[in-house]
Amino acid sequence: MNSKKQHWEDVFQNKTPDQVSWTEAYPQTSVGLIQSFKLNKNAPIIDIGGGDSLLVDALLNLSFTNLTVLDISGKALQRAKDRLGDLARKVKWIESDILDFKAEEDYALWHDRACFHFLTEPNAIEKYHQLLFQSNAKHLVLGAFSTFGPLKCSGLPITQYDCERFAALFTNHYDQLECKEVSHTTPFKTNQEFIFSRFEKKSTPKP
Repeated sequence: MNSKKQHWEDVFQNKTPDQVSWTEAYPQTSVGLIQSFKLNKNAPIIDIGGGDSLLVDALLNLSFTNLTVLDISGKALQRAKDRLGDLARKVKWIESDILDFKAEEDYALWHDRACFHFLTEPNAIEKYHQLLFQSNAKHLVLGAFSTFGPLKCSGLPITQYDCERFAALFTNHYDQLECKEVSHTTPFKTNQEFIFSRFEKKSTPKP
């Protein structure tokens, strides 16, 4: 097991949801941005780095039927499955580092609340971009720590973003439709500053 995977397995083995900063009682920002695309309920949606996030619960409650959750931690995915019980059978679960992921279907929407900002090397960021484009995702909802947010999360360094940097990173393949700053209140009653953007795939991507 590589060190990155071991780190996240240890986190989800030893900490409860109220002991990690990213926990949300309800993922309102993500749900709102996803709903803004007015997708069909059977549209394929993938949540990157979803872990044991409650987003999958929220989307199931909204009657979405074609959901995939990807995370590097098998323990995180198992916690989500245990929480959902029989509903877990309605979700596709993928245990994988995002940089090792090869999409086997086209996605209508790619959601990533906080996996992307853990990529700190330019070649890893570029590989993520290529994997995203190869997934043929028409819509993208992306969240990351803003330039006013933390420099680390779970003891790991992150990359901060603002709306302009988001737009520039994906400009060859996606148009940024909306970008906003969001203050997330952690279970510890502190605030973390995020940037959230939604994008739409260009009809004619730039080379």
